[in-house]
Amino acid sequence: MEMTYYPKIFDLIFPKRIWRINNAEAIFLTFDDGPIPEVTPWVLDELDKVNAKATFFCVGENAVKNKGIIHEILKRGHKLGNHTYNHVNAAKVKPEYYLENYKKGKEVLENISGQSIKLFRPPYGRLSGYLAKEILKEDKIVMWSILSKDYDLNQKSADILEKCMKYTEPGVIILFHDSLKAEANLREILPEYLDFLRNKGLIFSILN
Repeated sequence: MEMTYYPKIFDLIFPKRIWRINNAEAIFLTFDDGPIPEVTPWVLDELDKVNAKATFFCVGENAVKNKGIIHEILKRGHKLGNHTYNHVNAAKVKPEYYLENYKKGKEVLENISGQSIKLFRPPYGRLSGYLAKEILKEDKIVMWSILSKDYDLNQKSADILEKCMKYTEPGVIILFHDSLKAEANLREILPEYLDFLRNKGLIFSILN
């Protein structure tokens, strides 16, 4: 799923997956693949500058290594979501393994945070109908409206920012990455994007 803005037909094809928040006045910022000490604390500081709240879809093994950052995410009023334990690609493993990895990621985050984790985002956006059905028994599956592609170092950060701004409107879920791969682009894009949102008078909210 490499398009920047999701085709709205996805709402019909995958009606039980969340692509945007209809009738919402807010923008929903999300960050995948963390937490890591090189990027996530900086993201939190940038969000604080504009009083923005976000949802962090965390990889379980990163959470285990960086428990303090998990607590800091919550302390600053943000939300946690599960992104599997090992950032597993559903297209490359057996369904049984994937479900075990999903459950392990959820359990790790719940143990560290002391909270119930009810949001899940599949790495790479890949998830079979069977896996989706099983996961939906426990959690909401959150996709995205805007894929920033901040991880793509072949794209100029200015071009990424322009596309993100182009498709931004109330109700969208925008996906960034607090990862080493995305760091170079993210450090240039995020401050300007947050200023853009603030200047437009748009508000920020976490997913529920």
